[in-house]
Amino acid sequence: MPTLSMTAFKGAVAKGPLAPVYVFHGADDHLKDLWVRRVIEAATDAGTRDFNLEVLRGGECDAGRLAGALDALPMLAERRVVVLRDPGALKKAVQPRLLAYLKQPATETVLLLVVPAGDAPAAPWTAAASVVEFRALEGEDLVKWIVHQTTTACGGTILPEAAALLAAYGGSDLSLLDGELKKLVAYTAGAPIDAAAVEAVTGVRPGHTVGDFLDAVARRDTATALALVEDALAQPKSSGVTLVMALATQTLAIGWGLAARARGLSASRLESEYFTLLKGSGGAYTGQSWGDAVKCWARHLGKWSPADVDRALEQLRQADRAMKDTKVSSEAQLLRSLVLGLAAVPKATRGAA
Repeated sequence: MPTLSMTAFKGAVAKGPLAPVYVFHGADDHLKDLWVRRVIEAATDAGTRDFNLEVLRGGECDAGRLAGALDALPMLAERRVVVLRDPGALKKAVQPRLLAYLKQPATETVLLLVVPAGDAPAAPWTAAASVVEFRALEGEDLVKWIVHQTTTACGGTILPEAAALLAAYGGSDLSLLDGELKKLVAYTAGAPIDAAAVEAVTGVRPGHTVGDFLDAVARRDTATALALVEDALAQPKSSGVTLVMALATQTLAIGWGLAARARGLSASRLESEYFTLLKGSGGAYTGQSWGDAVKCWARHLGKWSPADVDRALEQLRQADRAMKDTKVSSEAQLLRSLVLGLAAVPKATRGAA
């Protein structure tokens, strides 16, 4: 079946009717868990939920347990819910039982197949189910989520500039952002959350995020990039290895952009083509939202030449190897050396972009 739009899916959860089988997949496991809970709440009554809800994990589920869960009838209720997490981990001997059920699912059961981030749903599942993709939130959508979550789940309010700063801090990690919002609401004690509160609780400052570091490297601003190394390393889930990965993605993207421009791609189409490239990349690590990354690459394309990119990729390869050697210098020292290496490209090698 085709992928449901989020609008259609939310409408079915709110007003019905619910489909007999859903496949949840995509990059955002936090949103999947949120909507698993909402489907459970919509499909079952609180008083009988314990009798009509079963949660299974593919790697721990044998054929008998799966069959029992799928064949059971609701108890004192109209419907029951079965949640099967990581269905791809089902043993080969168990998989036929699931496929047989999908051909003729029970009308009184809502089955949720929850595929972990990074895994693709199997074709037989998507052919027989309503498919919902939970993409990582980015840019304006992420800021809107932060504002909405602050109000509805945390009981506070947040100013737009503070929401944007928090988005730059936590990226699309909604679980991390949710935890930080709870801290911020407690910290402000009912007052609106502003940028100063975000800085006080998280330590992040405007102009000192991973995105700011990547932008400084892209625009060949060595002094600023060097000054931001420690700030970039201090961000959540950030390390020397992840920053080198993000720089490698950025460098490859700039190289691709130079080649595309040489083939005649117009500047007006560059950003849209970058988004197409990212969607087909299988999850290239950008270190920031796709929207911010694409704007950065397109904005600074003229600062690079193909020779610059080739040399930078070799510098990045060496840095990646050094980061994985526990006997070498600190991550901060290695990143500073990398930034200086990227800046050491002779001007004579640079051509017009």
